[in-house]
Amino acid sequence: MNNSKTILVTGGLGFIGSNFIRYYHQAHPETVLVNLDKLTYSANPENLQDLAAEPWYHFQQGDILDEAVLQDLTGRFSFQAVVHFAAESHVDRSIKGSREFIRTNVLGTHTLLEVFKEYWQGPLGEAPAFRFLHVSTDEVYGTLGLEGIFTEETPFRPNSPYSASKAGGDLLVRSYFETFRLPTLTVRPSNNYGPYQFPEKFIPLMVTNLLEERKVPVYGRGENVRDWLFVEDACRAIDRVLEQGRIGEAYNVGGESEKRNIDLAREVLRLLGKGEEWLEYVTDRPGHDLRYALSNEKIKQEIGWAPRVDFAEGLQRTVHWYQGHPEWWQPLKTRLARESKGFWSR
Repeated sequence: MNNSKTILVTGGLGFIGSNFIRYYHQAHPETVLVNLDKLTYSANPENLQDLAAEPWYHFQQGDILDEAVLQDLTGRFSFQAVVHFAAESHVDRSIKGSREFIRTNVLGTHTLLEVFKEYWQGPLGEAPAFRFLHVSTDEVYGTLGLEGIFTEETPFRPNSPYSASKAGGDLLVRSYFETFRLPTLTVRPSNNYGPYQFPEKFIPLMVTNLLEERKVPVYGRGENVRDWLFVEDACRAIDRVLEQGRIGEAYNVGGESEKRNIDLAREVLRLLGKGEEWLEYVTDRPGHDLRYALSNEKIKQEIGWAPRVDFAEGLQRTVHWYQGHPEWWQPLKTRLARESKGFWSR
């Protein structure tokens, strides 16, 4: 793809989406970025407020299930790509109520695919240069034991309503390539962390709780293992796959930084000068996956991407960001405490 293009980003006021918009503009300043976001609870206009007047950035509030909004956008802009982040993504919320996860992650993805299938084919059946990149998750694969690794050929075995809904969207994207030859790409990142992450997620929850002099909740005994990927590296991988990925393919994007939750919690405690008395062990999540680990062999060999930010550096940068931006996260924590009796309000 050339440098002069217009890209639709769905869910661009969320954590990874807003980081991607900032990253992509720095890497490709000629590109026009159109941000479609429904403004759900986890989207935050403050994430990109400073870009509101920029000529290369356009915000449109709307639902990916609203065909009229999508048709309006395709009538006003000539898109060379869609980067689809919009999703319900919190496992605990999917356990409490899964309907919105199916609606957004499956039906919303289907609506996007339908609209952009017609857009890509055009009235004369012509197929201009175009890419539809779907941002999935490593959780579609299910769980590993203490050994083994997920490759792109690992069968899907999702264990939560959230991961099942993402798997459904993932399979729809594949089907639109196989059936209609829509030029799709899929990335399956591991657990992202970094600035602007909503404070119900593990790392920002820990950091902000400690900054508020509250304890850190840890599920079970903290034995669950996650592979952590700094959001800047995730954005770079998405950019590279969009530019160089083989159409119809999926790419794992792992951080190569496996950590037990308890070890991660202890590292956050150390960075903030706290002892283990600040840990609070809570009842384990139902169906809690033990371990995720992704092979990066495919993306390394085909595209030449590898994570650049090691975990120690990334975590330190993340902690410093939350320390320096209480005006961003404090109102969100107040709202979470008011809306829920979950552990983020402790």
